[in-house]
Amino acid sequence: MTKSTIRAATASDAHSCAQIYAPFVTGSVVTFDFESPTPEEFAARIERLGASHAWLVAEQEGRVLGFAYAAEFRSKAAYAWVCETTIYLDPEATGRGVGRALYTALCEALADRGFRVAIGCIAVPNPASIRLHEACGFEQVGLFPGVGFKNDQWIDVVWYQRGLGPGTTQSPEISPSR
Repeated sequence: MTKSTIRAATASDAHSCAQIYAPFVTGSVVTFDFESPTPEEFAARIERLGASHAWLVAEQEGRVLGFAYAAEFRSKAAYAWVCETTIYLDPEATGRGVGRALYTALCEALADRGFRVAIGCIAVPNPASIRLHEACGFEQVGLFPGVGFKNDQWIDVVWYQRGLGPGTTQSPEISPSR
């Protein structure tokens, strides 16, 4: 089996990302989107978030297996060093180390850009996502019961957090370098 390559996403990856994401929108509660974004919407997100944070894809033999990105956590200035991370994999890529490699690369890219804390938001139950976050050094820091409503049910959300870069912890010493 050929090893996957992790690289920065480009607008040309938008169609593949949209195809990977759509079944999660229509067939699960792991995302709170009700409608799948179009490839054009994905292209705009890739351009915007790739420039401000990071958007990566895992690719094998020219096929995108998954994507991970970060976005603004909150809009207030004091949160400038914090980002919210997201990852989605083609179901065929799960259990092969692709997610861990992709998420690890995302966290490294974010640390290189000066981010200090990554936050993961997981609709539960989602044991695979929880295992991935914990394997990548995230720790559960919060639970919001019944905050999402999709598919005629109330959904709990757990929040995971990890420090980014050397010297960071769950409560990093922040020096304003952003």
